[in-house]
Amino acid sequence: MVVKTETCAFSGQKVFPGRGVRYVRIDARTFIFGSGKAEASFLMKRNQRKISWTMFYRRLHKKGLTEDVSKRKKSGKSKVQRAYVGASLDVIKAKKSQKPEQRAAAREAALREVKAANRAKQADKAKGGKKQVAAAPKAVGKQSKGKR
Repeated sequence: MVVKTETCAFSGQKVFPGRGVRYVRIDARTFIFGSGKAEASFLMKRNQRKISWTMFYRRLHKKGLTEDVSKRKKSGKSKVQRAYVGASLDVIKAKKSQKPEQRAAAREAALREVKAANRAKQADKAKGGKKQVAAAPKAVGKQSKGKR
């Protein structure tokens, strides 16, 4: 047989059928109290977190925990390193194991190469630019007629 219990609005303890007091406020909110002590404390507007016999206090201060339930460790997902287009796994691992100084030096060398290639391109453009026909002037769009 299942007994429908309710919880006390002040202490947080179980209130069995036929026990306790039901208090209805003027705004139609109902409160169930397990004892007169709980009802009186509620009406005096006491803070249940500061009263040691309430469940709220006991939970807050970690009292009466019979078992220390240890959480099971979940088998974590193992991280797998995979190769992707343009870089094999060996290349990726080699780059990860590089020291920051080596990585910075390689980056600077690559930048120098790119800048040199750009300078060469600009020089070729400057030499060959005189022979090319000048670009057509940009077309000017219609201006809207409106208040200015």
